[in-house]
Amino acid sequence: MNNYRPSFLSSIPPVVKNLIAINIVLWLASVVTPGIFAKWGLNVDLTDILGLHYWESSKFNPAQLITYGFMHANLGHIFFNMFALYMFGGVLEQLWGTKRFLFYYILTGVGAGLVQELFWSVEYHSAIAQINSAISSDVFNAPALLAQKKEFLNALITIGASGSVFGLLLAFGWLFPEVRLMMLFIPIPIKARVFVFIYGVAELFLGVAQFSGDNIAHFAHLGGMLFGAILILYWKKKRTL
Repeated sequence: MNNYRPSFLSSIPPVVKNLIAINIVLWLASVVTPGIFAKWGLNVDLTDILGLHYWESSKFNPAQLITYGFMHANLGHIFFNMFALYMFGGVLEQLWGTKRFLFYYILTGVGAGLVQELFWSVEYHSAIAQINSAISSDVFNAPALLAQKKEFLNALITIGASGSVFGLLLAFGWLFPEVRLMMLFIPIPIKARVFVFIYGVAELFLGVAQFSGDNIAHFAHLGGMLFGAILILYWKKKRTL
């Protein structure tokens, strides 16, 4: 009699496995492609192409609302996102099935991107309005201001699967509220619903506080949780959750 033991990879649900693979491949590609194309005098930056730009930027493309979620800044960024995707996503995919899980993952990522766009619009509305006013006047050098405005708008960019990951975290805490989780820096088991609440409050505080040097898209994280909650409530109303 042969005792069959599934391998680690075969134990990961298919959508989660493929999402992790795509993220890793694109991250590696973003690391090596600039050097490869530089040999031919070309400037190819996948992060700049696929990352989510501000909607008024000349580099913005609606497809970036999906592609930005597959790009990451560094090894630590992708490791923690993929670890969370593996931990929470695997359980949810087994519960929901592949199609529903993938739809939830993509929707929360897009929702996080939309919230980030809204945050940028509110945060920089006054500054952009002042630049436009200066450009329309005859006092300042309009071409120079236009160039500065373009550079400023193109500099706004966000990347990462964190929006979808926070959506998964919200769903896990909602559906398995009593499961105890261990926070990385606090070795004390915490109920999933408390874990989610702590993360949500922390993200809201950090987003509002906007500490100097903090380049994390906290409102995008909250956007992923918000759209996840809306979708779960819709499924509950339709009795299809």
